[in-house]
Amino acid sequence: MEKRYITALTIAGSDSSGGAGIQADLKTFSALGVFGMSAITAITAQNTTGVRAIQTIDAQILKNQIEAVFDDIQVDAVKIGMLHSPEIVQVVADCIDKYSPKYVVLDPVMVASSGALLIKNETIAGIKQLLYSRSTLITPNLNEAQILSGIQITTEEEMLRAGQIMLSEGCNGVLIKGGHLDGNRKTDILSIKGKEAMKFSGKYIPGKNTHGTGCTLSSAIAAYLALGHTIEEAVEAAKIYVTKAIETGADIITGHGYGPLNHFFDPQKLVLSNSNIK
Repeated sequence: MEKRYITALTIAGSDSSGGAGIQADLKTFSALGVFGMSAITAITAQNTTGVRAIQTIDAQILKNQIEAVFDDIQVDAVKIGMLHSPEIVQVVADCIDKYSPKYVVLDPVMVASSGALLIKNETIAGIKQLLYSRSTLITPNLNEAQILSGIQITTEEEMLRAGQIMLSEGCNGVLIKGGHLDGNRKTDILSIKGKEAMKFSGKYIPGKNTHGTGCTLSSAIAAYLALGHTIEEAVEAAKIYVTKAIETGADIITGHGYGPLNHFFDPQKLVLSNSNIK
């Protein structure tokens, strides 16, 4: 039997400082033993102190990138990050329909650390209309979950309610991240259609090196799904990976703001697939 690597494709924006976006995704894939590929949706000028500018990639160029990967290489999972325009959202939806990847993890990047919206309302509407039903799992933080669900979220009960609202609006699975809630323990809540919601709690790790945490978590989930784990197993394993990446990089200085995680605290060899090459 011919051998191949387990693979994952990230469709996301580029972070020039390397801590988030496709750079974080590719580092995460590699660290977990998955061969990473990318299609760039937007180019950002940013560093550890903030985002200075964003330029959206032409929708046709994005389409060409995605098709070039799928037409040549077997894709085991897809992670989607920043989608900066309705046209970009439509291209991604069309490509999902064309190639039918087994797993799609959508990290709805909408809000900057300052609280400012990074995308327009029509793009948010497009994500809800076109990508809810096409995604295996959506991973909003509290600010993004508030926008998508339409309710204020200040408690775990409200996180549960928001997840149920998103399921009722077409999502297959929702992981709402509770990192911004007060308290020494942080809880994420996983809601999947037809199943009881699950809570994943962990200790709060003080420090500034959290740039790219959301990108890293969603790409780790995609990697673990590609490696054959269930959604619940993938979420649990991804949270452990992110926690260790934060802990082992907490005292490292990279830039003058919020530094990156230590993605390569325990890198794995690339994993070979047991399935036949299509």
